[in-house]
Amino acid sequence: MSVTTFIEDEHRWQAVLERRADADNCFVFAVITTGIFCRPSCRARHALRENVRFFTDAEAAAQAGFRACKRCQPDRPADESSLAQKITAVCRLLEQETPITLEALAQRVGLSPYHLHRQFKAVTGMTPKAWQQAARAKRLRSALPHSATVTDAVLTAGFPDSGSYYRKADETLGMTARQYRQGGEGMAIRYALTHCELGRCLVAESDRGICAILLADCESLLTAELHTLFPHAQLMQDDAEFSARVAEVVATIDNPGRTLALPLDIRGTAFQMQVWQALQAIPAGETASYRAIATAIGKPQAIRAVASACAANRLAIVIPCHRVVRGDGMLSGYRWGATRKAQLLARESLKEET
Repeated sequence: MSVTTFIEDEHRWQAVLERRADADNCFVFAVITTGIFCRPSCRARHALRENVRFFTDAEAAAQAGFRACKRCQPDRPADESSLAQKITAVCRLLEQETPITLEALAQRVGLSPYHLHRQFKAVTGMTPKAWQQAARAKRLRSALPHSATVTDAVLTAGFPDSGSYYRKADETLGMTARQYRQGGEGMAIRYALTHCELGRCLVAESDRGICAILLADCESLLTAELHTLFPHAQLMQDDAEFSARVAEVVATIDNPGRTLALPLDIRGTAFQMQVWQALQAIPAGETASYRAIATAIGKPQAIRAVASACAANRLAIVIPCHRVVRGDGMLSGYRWGATRKAQLLARESLKEET
């Protein structure tokens, strides 16, 4: 339901029933039996529909003889940062070890479950459940190297039991817990060294999809970086079938704005996933500042963390971290070299103009 649909009383009443915060600046409602008017998001007990009247604003309700609710204070300016603060609070709750339901989250921050789910996804790009799972996976990654057994790490990360983890197993880490603990041991990764407009390129693929696109001036640097990323994985050279997919990756690298139509194996923390999703929304030929990305994901103070997430990107060009620049428009660091970053931006800008 968009803001423009709050003109009809039936839509306004539905917004009241859902306690929608996005309707707070659109109208107020008054209860005849109490003589009080409220915001649509007010947490007070709902009155009967026949006792409710709607007004365009607090002034109109007051002129009709109603008093402002002391709980939701509809006669005061709405705090525009309120929703962002609530979403931030929800993120912190989801990152705790103890699982929490959507209903419990909604009650804690004073929103309906439906509205919380929709607004949370709009702000973060993830559902509350996905955020909670990503936070749990982050704890698991931290716990695995230091735990005596995989089960100990699973329980330390906040899984209620080992069975609840193993039902989805390697979806949490991108590999099994034992493989992660052993640096990717037993994991098969196929890779190919090739050439693109930006120099030498390495394309790697796991059984889930393209897991690395690396750029460098020589092949020794590329293979060294791949070994660093997957120190104990079973690395295999490309074959004929994989070569076709490598060619598609190269075509994407050489043609700004082209979308790669291959599955990706993206691994990162919940925060990194947010940043990388925001980067993919930047069109070819345009740039955004680190501050703008931080603001877009609802964390305006996390500028340094955004820069770190860009530096952790393993999928060059496909996740376009080269389109992020300093606040003054000047180029900043780039995992694969500032010169290459300048070349990328110049090439994309030129193709957008033609």
